[in-house]
Amino acid sequence: MNSVNSTSILNDLVSLHPKIIDLTLDRVTGLLHKLQNPEKDIPPVIHIAGTNGKGSTQAFIRAGLEAFGKTVHAYTSPHLSKFHERIVLSGDLISEETLIEMLRECQVVNANNPITFFEITTCAAFLAFSRNRADYTLLEVGLGGRLDATNVIDNPKLTIITPISLDHVQFLGDNICSIAGEKAGIIKKGVPCIVGKQTQEALSVIKGVSDKIGSPLKIYNEDWHIKKKNNFLIYHDQFGELKLPLPRLVGKHQIINAGTSIAAMRELKLSNHALKSSLINVSWPARMQQLKHGLLVEIAINFELWLDGGHNEAAGIAINNTLKLLPKKKTILICGMLKTKDIHGFLKSFKSDIECVVGIPVPGEDSSSSPKDITGIAHGLGISSLNAQNVQEAIKLTIQMYSTGRIIICGSLYLAGDILNNNS
Repeated sequence: MNSVNSTSILNDLVSLHPKIIDLTLDRVTGLLHKLQNPEKDIPPVIHIAGTNGKGSTQAFIRAGLEAFGKTVHAYTSPHLSKFHERIVLSGDLISEETLIEMLRECQVVNANNPITFFEITTCAAFLAFSRNRADYTLLEVGLGGRLDATNVIDNPKLTIITPISLDHVQFLGDNICSIAGEKAGIIKKGVPCIVGKQTQEALSVIKGVSDKIGSPLKIYNEDWHIKKKNNFLIYHDQFGELKLPLPRLVGKHQIINAGTSIAAMRELKLSNHALKSSLINVSWPARMQQLKHGLLVEIAINFELWLDGGHNEAAGIAINNTLKLLPKKKTILICGMLKTKDIHGFLKSFKSDIECVVGIPVPGEDSSSSPKDITGIAHGLGISSLNAQNVQEAIKLTIQMYSTGRIIICGSLYLAGDILNNNS
């Protein structure tokens, strides 16, 4: 007899709804009610929405809370290598045994009613959080905010909105104001909201929602300020100025993410030592992560090899800005993206700064763009481009054309996960 594992259950859950994404709270609240509302029994919640920087901001805060002696549950998506990464219980990835137990309970209680994969697995996470002790729960929105499955927490301890840009326009709207309205849906009456760097349009929407609901905002460049100065991070708010180490995560955008997390941790009254520790000890894979070991590194002779899961226009800008901070080298992008993403928007910021784009498919994803689609868009931007069938072939093509340089594998978190899973 075949033993049941989490993968088989997760595969079964995918078939419960014909759509991957179908934004509404009705199915989630219905199942949670049948489960005796576990979301009401989880440790105090810090709820994080935004287009870019949610995961990094969560990682900074988790590192700070743990340095302060607190235990932390955390929820994020998508995963990179295995589903267990999405659910952290008291600092550790959920065990296979516990994951199976939570998923099966949700599966049985749901009784084959229509529900999306993200919705039912979010219910499983809440069930796990409610049955394990911790001091805080870090909850990352999956998509949007207002109708996201995580937005069933009536009274979070704190909400956070990281930078908002165009993404998931087919679900959230095709302009910044519409998307900001969805993200601001996590704001709750009387609950402080930390607001990261925003466009004026997005900020106006957030302020409007806050005024209507009655939530105090702590806003970047109004209530708190962050900058890099002489290899230090300088943070300033109403409580004074802090001189902190630069964050371990690479990139100009991580300065803003660090500032957002510091503003949140100041609201939680963490010590200065915890703030410093959060910057030094933070870990968040596939965000301008330099690969230094493994099969791909061995193939990429005389090349630096970097990995980033960014997949929208703002992420493209952030990656390119980070490249400009690194020592100058010939740079080649190996890019795999999904059909639902704005390939042109992602690539356009690189057009004067890279040598070549090598388009590849995202392994195991039916919705992957073809290499020809990616390279066709790159060519239209005036960027030299090549096609390859996988990342190994792309690296080999690169080293045939260039003697040395820097390779960035980018365009999809699913691609990044496959790289991390197989680069052994």
